[in-house]
Amino acid sequence: MRISRMVIEAGRHTIALDLHPRMTVVTGVNEVERESLAGELLGALGPSRAGVHLEVVTDDGRQVAVFRPTSGRSRVVDVARGADITPADGSEVDLYAQHGVDLATARRALKVTEADLATQARADTVVQRLAEVDQTRLWAVAARVRVTDEALQAESAAVGTAPEDAEIIDQIERRHHRLEAAVERLNRTRRAAWILTAMAVAGVIGALAFRPVLALPLIGVGVVALAASFVYRSRVARAEREEQEALDAAGAESYLGFHLRRIDGLVSENQARQRLLTAAADHRAAAAAWFDVAGDVSVDWAMEHHTEIAVAARLRDDVRNLGVMGSAEPGQQDLAADLAHALLGHMGKARTLGTLGETFPLVIDEPFASLDPGLKAPLLELVARSAGSPQVILLTADEDVASWARLEALAGTVSVLEPTPDVQPVRARADGVA
Repeated sequence: MRISRMVIEAGRHTIALDLHPRMTVVTGVNEVERESLAGELLGALGPSRAGVHLEVVTDDGRQVAVFRPTSGRSRVVDVARGADITPADGSEVDLYAQHGVDLATARRALKVTEADLATQARADTVVQRLAEVDQTRLWAVAARVRVTDEALQAESAAVGTAPEDAEIIDQIERRHHRLEAAVERLNRTRRAAWILTAMAVAGVIGALAFRPVLALPLIGVGVVALAASFVYRSRVARAEREEQEALDAAGAESYLGFHLRRIDGLVSENQARQRLLTAAADHRAAAAAWFDVAGDVSVDWAMEHHTEIAVAARLRDDVRNLGVMGSAEPGQQDLAADLAHALLGHMGKARTLGTLGETFPLVIDEPFASLDPGLKAPLLELVARSAGSPQVILLTADEDVASWARLEALAGTVSVLEPTPDVQPVRARADGVA
């Protein structure tokens, strides 16, 4: 939203202000007059007093006129349609409220003084400090920190999943030892059973030849030997099953395969740890380089504020390049860059103040009074380039600013309003003629 025209009735006096859609400079006004005019400009979009009339253009291109007669009800008219769009509930005309903004918030956000800019500049010290650094190096080092951090995290995760579980290893070893013992007992039993069985068979043959009744004990000895062999064989089978269960839990097909995998794992783990150490060293080097460049500011914070830092750096370059011919004292150019960054920050807030995305005009009250004269023009040019969204209305008594504005007005990029010293009622126009 921008104000195209404002008419102020004050007793016998009437002042009409035709405002440029991008930037208007009101010159020759002292502090009291600037305070009064800023109040009228900001209040006109809210529930203003009678006698303050407006013509505005909304962000969607609608032309709206607000009439506040000294007697009678205020009216809002859609100029293109010639339709009365005054709220039917009889409430006060408040363009701020239509976009979710109260008057107090609007006054704080839409008026900027030199003190406001200085305060904002001090609050942005971290951004400004990073803006002073070589931007190519700053973001290259930040990217390196990010890359090495991701590599370090990946290697840490790889090492974290490599070591085998100690309990599973112990269980496999215990069950394998039991299996080996069972197999050894089975083998001894089989040898003993084979010997006893052979002896029993020979004895039975001899007993049958001389005295058959003596063959029965020998047959019993052979049966016992065979039974013992079957018992130990079942124990071996049970031990094999238990070992395989433990191997399955470890994801191995056999005991030999399990140990081969462990050997491979030890080699792989050693290689992974070497990669981890290398990644950690790379990350430490990148972090040290970042500290040298940016100090104790975290990379994450810098990346989150990348746009602000980049804008501040460009502003510093612009101010230094444009102001190089000025007779600036040491530190003045840095101050100018800080003020420019803070001012553009306020412009950004005015651009998005409304809940529906509506832009409101920004009133700037004598912003560069303490700045070196050679640096004022570069800053004003930066403001003029950014103006339009939002509309900028600059109030000043500074002749340096006025001179710059008059030259720019010849090109039509800004308009200048200059009150005359005449005490009679005046009507100021954008061309500066009264």
